[in-house]
Amino acid sequence: QVQLVESGGGLVQAGGSLRLSCAASVRIFSILVMGWYRQPPGKQREVVATITSGGSTNYLDSVKGRFTISRDNAKNTVYLQMNSLKPEDTAVYSCKAEMGWGDFWGQGTQVTVSS
Repeated sequence: QVQLVESGGGLVQAGGSLRLSCAASVRIFSILVMGWYRQPPGKQREVVATITSGGSTNYLDSVKGRFTISRDNAKNTVYLQMNSLKPEDTAVYSCKAEMGWGDFWGQGTQVTVSS
């Protein structure tokens, strides 16, 4: 089992920034892919950003240039730095760990961007 705990969500005005953290119960260098996902109100969940064990990253087109995913192996934590936030970024953000033998999710954290 892998436990993931997200933090850092909240209410922010449009144009503001937030940094989400996802702390893992295992060494994150053992996790093949870690990702941030979001589910806007009334919509399906979508992948926002992913980072592999080798450090390769991918982003949803709508967040490129505004969001940055990073990892701190010493702290077993993955971050999502979100800048220039827009009201359409409002969603529950969750992190996911893909182990190769199973996938695990955190409980999610709410991000609300006011206009």
